[in-house]
Amino acid sequence: MVNITYIYHSCFVVSTDDCLLVYDYWHDPENLLPAFLDEAEREEKAVYFVVSHFHEDHYNPIVAEWCEQRKGDGWYLLPSYDTVKRRKIDKSLPFAVLRFGETVETPYFKLKSYRSTDVGVCTVATLNDGTTVCHAGDCNNWYFPSSSAAASDRVKVSPEEMEKLFLSIVRDIAADYPRLNHLMFPVDHRLGQQMLRGLFQFLQRIDVAEVHPMH
Repeated sequence: MVNITYIYHSCFVVSTDDCLLVYDYWHDPENLLPAFLDEAEREEKAVYFVVSHFHEDHYNPIVAEWCEQRKGDGWYLLPSYDTVKRRKIDKSLPFAVLRFGETVETPYFKLKSYRSTDVGVCTVATLNDGTTVCHAGDCNNWYFPSSSAAASDRVKVSPEEMEKLFLSIVRDIAADYPRLNHLMFPVDHRLGQQMLRGLFQFLQRIDVAEVHPMH
């Protein structure tokens, strides 16, 4: 059985019978994560912390400390390539480093990484029971209104170029996964009336059973 729990911002816990995947841990205002980690310890589940990119609202250095402390107990770090570089993570610590176009295999799932329209990667995990889980990280159609201050701060390409890049990434994912069980996707209020543009474009091209908004 696969259960998905929203923690905060872009962090989710995916719980299966034999492992936990913790995506993009940053803060935990409701103190939800300790119960999952305690359960994993009791039931001897492996724990994988997946980091899509280095931004401070997607990566908390505490996860590296936890994995270092529990290195022999089945706790593993799966950071993106830019997180390793920008956060100066010891290269001996990660179970694997996520780079787009590559697949990481564990006893419990396969994780394929794709490009992002921002930094880092977007990932799709295929669990042992066949369940597919896509965590987009900061991959979105960042189609900011031209009057938005965030447009000049964040995006260095035109809206048309951004859309072209985003749709090419969606095509890459669709080629491998025309159907997904779960999609965790950023819905950002700063995009104004275009807030759902990227999500709708994704859903027009890939059949998704359940959408989990984040960000």
